[in-house]
Amino acid sequence: MDLNERRQKILAAIIEQYVKTGEPVGSKSLLEALQLSLSSATIRNEMAELVEMGYLEQPHTSAGRVPSHKGYRYYIDNLMGENELNDVQRRRIEQSIPKNMHEPERLLEQANEVLANITNCTAVSTTPACEGVLIRKIEMIPIGSRTAMLVILTSTGILKSEVCRAGGELTPAVCEAFYNIISRTLIGRRIDDVSSAMLQTIAATVSDEFLTILPLLAGVADIAAAASQADVLLEGQSNLFNHRELEENALELIEFLKKSERLSRLLASGKAKFDIKIGEENEYRQLKNSSLIVAKYNIKGKESGTIGLIGPTRLNYAQLIPSIKYLTDLVGRIITQGLEE
Repeated sequence: MDLNERRQKILAAIIEQYVKTGEPVGSKSLLEALQLSLSSATIRNEMAELVEMGYLEQPHTSAGRVPSHKGYRYYIDNLMGENELNDVQRRRIEQSIPKNMHEPERLLEQANEVLANITNCTAVSTTPACEGVLIRKIEMIPIGSRTAMLVILTSTGILKSEVCRAGGELTPAVCEAFYNIISRTLIGRRIDDVSSAMLQTIAATVSDEFLTILPLLAGVADIAAAASQADVLLEGQSNLFNHRELEENALELIEFLKKSERLSRLLASGKAKFDIKIGEENEYRQLKNSSLIVAKYNIKGKESGTIGLIGPTRLNYAQLIPSIKYLTDLVGRIITQGLEE
């Protein structure tokens, strides 16, 4: 059942006042905020109806009302107007993100820090997804007679490295054989096609250097596997203790956030470019008292990863959403620019 105009105004006013003060909203303060020619009795009746319909809740110790998860959802979908960022706010975000920081993981860590600071919530992001990602470059940097640093760079700018011990001395002939295999079989290939078994088969064709090169190729398979997984990055977990709405389960929530596999699956579950899950809309019990706001960033016009935040349901959504969207677009532009240079 849709709300009539008067109930919409009452619901919006209660949510906006509650977001601002954190205190249950009573009929007297609501009447002052609405500036409508209604009696206190009429306001109380309408508030009671909104409770009955599930849009408001009444704490046992208070005569006032607070929004329910259903009330927040209705407000966001039907009543809320987004605040536009002004020039000062945009510059603050831009100046916090170095334009020459093109390595996605470092850039996302910086973006998380900015978002956690401006929202007082926990910021979360994922590195670019592996689907369709290609191997752009592989380097072997000798750091000893039998030890080398292996470095892989993907088409989305992800950089992974690992120190590896070869099966023998890294002579010029061994290094040349390694690069011949890499350039002939791996550069330009999908990273999720790389496997240890495949590389062992390739190495077997190099008769003289097989035993020396085999551990290096196994190392390439390891870092390819690491680069093919989207990492979950977090910042500002301690901010959750700043919200009294989360006092009872802040520790439980922080423990949940450490489980990157669940969190990664949760972030990837949204199909829309921008998504908000409020309270019980979240599938995990630990998030039943929280809101998850997620935006997807594009690299070269393709959705590649996410940036978002986790906080209490009592958030200034109208103010936060434009900041998240602007930051997400900025990150995508910077990564894309770095890949094109």
